[in-house]
Amino acid sequence: MTKVSPNDDESLDILTREWRIFQLKRGHRFSTDDLLTAWTAIKASPGARDLLDIGSGIGSVGLLTLAGVHPDAKLTTIEVQEVSFELAKKTVEYNGIADRVCLNHGDLREHSRLLESGRKWPLITGSPPYIPLGKGVCSPHPQRAGARMELKGSVVDYCLTAAARLSQEGFFCFVHSASDTRPESAIKSAGLALLQRQNVVFREGLEPTIALFICGWEGVRKDLPDLVVRNTEGEWTEDYHKMRDEMGVPNLRR
Repeated sequence: MTKVSPNDDESLDILTREWRIFQLKRGHRFSTDDLLTAWTAIKASPGARDLLDIGSGIGSVGLLTLAGVHPDAKLTTIEVQEVSFELAKKTVEYNGIADRVCLNHGDLREHSRLLESGRKWPLITGSPPYIPLGKGVCSPHPQRAGARMELKGSVVDYCLTAAARLSQEGFFCFVHSASDTRPESAIKSAGLALLQRQNVVFREGLEPTIALFICGWEGVRKDLPDLVVRNTEGEWTEDYHKMRDEMGVPNLRR
């Protein structure tokens, strides 16, 4: 590890058993959504050696996926927000994994300019913003606003970019709002097939909050039962504990 350290407005936090991540103390921070997206991707293609994470933010989804697939795997990312891109650069440097990670600063909708022409990936991940402009309150914090609001593309753009870069046998895994009908139509419009959907319930008895999607070029759709994060008493469920154990992240049990 190098001696790069967080600035006064940054924190250095645990990401996996081996890696730490730089985040703004009062900005966008990695979440359960990111962890579950990576978990879904790893299950879809555990032996993947070449990963692409689009709209990668501070790098959490891509790095969590990289940590869980083939030990020789490499990661390519695209992120449009400079502040998030710079944080990801610090994270990669701190963890000494520059030889495994290629960071690209730019708009995922301009992937043809940012990435090698004709290159395809067997595993692509994404965490699109969920809120269309005009449908919610836009945070005054630019980084938070970009992570939540569709300022630089929607799930439609993520699916189109993934389709353009997905190998014939590959998988595109992403997360979105469970109540939004657009992801399934965006998958279809991009020419992809929805292979699996799993809704996530953050507290037992409530409606699903997010949904995890696995797409490919062809195959039979097989949805999974809802994943419940907390029971009615607010405690993590056994399924959620198991997922965290599999991902190698802190898992405090009573």
